[in-house]
Amino acid sequence: MAVTDTVTGLEVHDVRFPTSEQLDGSDAMNPDPDYSAAYLVLHTSGGPRGYGSCFTIGRGNDVMAAAIRSLAPYVVGRPVPATAGRLAALHRELTQDSQLRWLGPEKGVMHMAAGAVVNAAWDLAARRAGRPVWEFLAALTPEELVALVDFRYLSDALTPDEALAVLRAAEPGRAERAGRLKARGYPAYTTSPGWLGYDDGKLVRLAKEAVADGFGQIKLKVGADLDDDKRRLRLARDAVGPGVRIAVDANQRWDVAEAVRWMTALAPYTPYWIEEPTSPDDVLGHAAVRSGQPVKVATGEHVANRVVFKQLLQAGAVDFVQIDAARVSGVNENLAILLLAAKYGVPVCPHAGGVGLCELVQHLAMFDYVAVSGSWDDRVIEYVDHLHDHFTDPAVVENGRYRAPTAPGFSARMRPASVAAYRFPDGPVWRARSQQREQEVSA
Repeated sequence: MAVTDTVTGLEVHDVRFPTSEQLDGSDAMNPDPDYSAAYLVLHTSGGPRGYGSCFTIGRGNDVMAAAIRSLAPYVVGRPVPATAGRLAALHRELTQDSQLRWLGPEKGVMHMAAGAVVNAAWDLAARRAGRPVWEFLAALTPEELVALVDFRYLSDALTPDEALAVLRAAEPGRAERAGRLKARGYPAYTTSPGWLGYDDGKLVRLAKEAVADGFGQIKLKVGADLDDDKRRLRLARDAVGPGVRIAVDANQRWDVAEAVRWMTALAPYTPYWIEEPTSPDDVLGHAAVRSGQPVKVATGEHVANRVVFKQLLQAGAVDFVQIDAARVSGVNENLAILLLAAKYGVPVCPHAGGVGLCELVQHLAMFDYVAVSGSWDDRVIEYVDHLHDHFTDPAVVENGRYRAPTAPGFSARMRPASVAAYRFPDGPVWRARSQQREQEVSA
């Protein structure tokens, strides 16, 4: 009898980068983020390990790491979840445990922790299969893909039969689109010029560099001061010219009426979309913003689960759906959201940046192109040129397009030296900062 490989351990690291010192990642709601990751490793009795993470911006990382550790009993000592069936079962067990579900339900820290474990399991399964996750997913049959999705609360908007029809319609062109993806890459846009803490000179320089690097779209953070936003948009438009799209992102800063007023004032500068104009939970608020001013609306990076995405689509509240690889419960729930967006005909433009989000979400967008929507029209993946050197298989963007990953897995593995250096609070990077603060206090 063949011996089944088992998961022998779940290891979690609190990894933080002091990005607040340079104001990288700064916006109207998050002025001093330290990009961080609760990073996990699934150890097995044979074959490769699995890697995953959940992105945070600093102090919440210890809470997230503890939540992930609490899920070890769901994987440790159990067979490696290497098949679609086992991955579906793991997702159901992690999200439907009644005592943990009570903490959400299906939202918040425990839901994100479940997603980190699910994503690590997908990384492990794809590594064992010798394929990148996007290709591993795209090789599954429509029936296997539908079986991965939890349709509870979705059936009024998307039934399993409707999802199956979407996937079957895309199936004949899979091979052709996969070949095109490998040859051309997937369209990207960059937020690197637009952090709110950057001065005007840095904004202009980075905007020009983005155009020179082949990007057809950039994004600016807005929402702190209207006159500043007008000036920064004018500077950015002068820097990139009329043919480059400029999206703007308020990071949930406004009430509905304020969002309508603010975007009406910015509309003459032709922003391509307004992202997160108000609370991510406010479906009707997003609909009111969309109908009350002329700029298209995008949201999703802080949307807690598939149910809220369903309502945003049902209410006609968004022009672009922005999935996040680490906000919902991993690959399985993101598949549900991709299927919902495909049924409603709304483009998916994933959120990325952070620590590892570019690496992860590129796989989901590429899978969507190959096996779900069959299109990359009006679709772009966000790209932020920070922290990629800490990954063994970093996201690569060339001439404004993501290169399709070829290495097995989810591109989630961090370099061991980076984990050791930036581990909080005892890694050498953080020890040095703690000692410096102590010296400043005693001086």
